[in-house]
Amino acid sequence: MTGWVNAAVVAAALLAADVAIAAPAACPREGTLGTSRVLSVNPKNYPRVGLKSFPDTLPLQDGEVVLTFDDGPSPPMTNKVLAALARECVHATFFLVGQPASGRAELVRKIAAEGHTVGHHSFTHAHLAHITPEQAIEEIDRGIAADEKALNGVETTIPSTPFFRFPYFESTPATLDLLQSRGIAVFGADLWASDWTAMSPQGTLKLLIRRLEQARKGIILLHDPQPRTVAMLPAFLRYLKDNGYRVVHIVPAKSEQPAEPQAEQHSGSPAPAEPHEGG
Repeated sequence: MTGWVNAAVVAAALLAADVAIAAPAACPREGTLGTSRVLSVNPKNYPRVGLKSFPDTLPLQDGEVVLTFDDGPSPPMTNKVLAALARECVHATFFLVGQPASGRAELVRKIAAEGHTVGHHSFTHAHLAHITPEQAIEEIDRGIAADEKALNGVETTIPSTPFFRFPYFESTPATLDLLQSRGIAVFGADLWASDWTAMSPQGTLKLLIRRLEQARKGIILLHDPQPRTVAMLPAFLRYLKDNGYRVVHIVPAKSEQPAEPQAEQHSGSPAPAEPHEGG
């Protein structure tokens, strides 16, 4: 009875927050971390999330994390990240840079085919706050168009997944307003691994775990082209499982009105109840 009450409380809270939850696909392998639930995010209700940049973040419960990867696609590293996630039946969000995506359509489609969310991260990973507003808009639009061409074969500035992350988290009031007016959610992060910093994979893992233990939940920023990230990711996923953390997969809301949430369900093994230079 207690479990049912807890699930009902979570569902009611998420309905009030204008998001929807759903059960993920079941994992065929026992003993995996799995994806705990799918969270549909409506950009109209959550236009900007991530406490490192904004006052608000996603409505996550204690022990819930969202895994996000920036700066790809970058073979063979992205493929290794995909393999590590697949072994644990975990889904993540990849914020792709348009220029490399335009020459790696097969890898972009593989990311989506394996159930991950494809977001956008500009065309060349430029410092958008240090160029003209017109140049910044072009960077955003070219990046979206290149990602969409690689993913769906159609070059369009209307993203199929309206999620964007600024390179280096460098936004401006004008670009934030522009994206909000177009119904595109801007993602910051709640914590990160500092995996752009030269250190061993073990050092990266230790730093990330320490930050997660302090935060207890949140949107985590990683970089799939980084060899140290690839090397430490399997151990980090095992740490999440062994310590009762649950992975939430974010997807865009399918309609203007969020769907009524369902009781939370799990796949995989059941789990117990500085200045930023990356991005």
